[in-house]
Amino acid sequence: MILVLVETDASGAVEVSRETLSFARDLSASGGGVPVDAVVVGEPACPAGELATQLAAYGVRDVHHATGDAFGSYGGAAWASAVQSVRETAGSVVVTAAGTPRGMEVLAHLAARLGVAMAANVVAFDGLAPFTVTRQVVGGAALEDMVLGERPAIFTVAGHAVEATPAANPGEGRVVTTTPEVAPADLVARVVSAEPAQEDLSGGLKSARVVVGAGRGAGSADGFGDLLELVDLLDGALGVSRVVTSLGWRPHHEQVGQTGSRISPDLYVACGISGAIQHWAGCASAKTIVAINTDPDAPMVAKAHYAVIGDLHEIVPAINEEIRRRRSA
Repeated sequence: MILVLVETDASGAVEVSRETLSFARDLSASGGGVPVDAVVVGEPACPAGELATQLAAYGVRDVHHATGDAFGSYGGAAWASAVQSVRETAGSVVVTAAGTPRGMEVLAHLAARLGVAMAANVVAFDGLAPFTVTRQVVGGAALEDMVLGERPAIFTVAGHAVEATPAANPGEGRVVTTTPEVAPADLVARVVSAEPAQEDLSGGLKSARVVVGAGRGAGSADGFGDLLELVDLLDGALGVSRVVTSLGWRPHHEQVGQTGSRISPDLYVACGISGAIQHWAGCASAKTIVAINTDPDAPMVAKAHYAVIGDLHEIVPAINEEIRRRRSA
């Protein structure tokens, strides 16, 4: 059985968890169709019944709901204890989660408890005998094959590694409620208070399917008008280079790169960005990259799938105008 740690918000399973379920389903199919179960720790942000119905559509057989006072607030070790308990009861040979900070922390705790390796940011599996996965390393700038020879195999799935697609044959989505015991030592580090999240001006940079990037070529803090319009037209998010945030043109939470967000959109339009390795580390996982730059020798131009040589302040308005024209036709 494959066990997937699912994270939730008010709408149910978050997108990256649904992607991980799709990845697990593909893995199951390659292995002969072993069941895919989900584990949800603590009280989900939406009703458990609705969540089970949603997860069934992604092929989940059983939803193991670990509940109890120990899980009233998040704690990495406590959550790992719950996942371990479910795994031992259900007998899973693979445990996976989305490559979020929480998924990484919980599975790292679990791997340490079990004395096995954990592969982070997996994007594909290359074989089952031996079980070989491909994962992002060096900030996403390179790929590495890793053999998971121990059981359970534990790994996290990088965001947007696969599409979140419902199953052709839905699962049952039965809810199995459990109250695992947690050792006091596992409750030492836990969330005791939470501050409301600041408004996400980037429009969900990490989860956006389209990201419009901007670098020094924007020219100034006032040079983002056309870029923001393109973001709106593409229903995407704005991502910027480090130099943009260092100059104070845009806030840090919009930064893409080694010291900012790492993104994996379907389309990344890099405008006026030279493409330093630190920035590339944050955007290399984009499925399609279009560079707009005046310098034909810029690293971003060389690495992009498509490139337009020219001034972004001339090209981006032209793109916006063409999109508006086609939509009004």
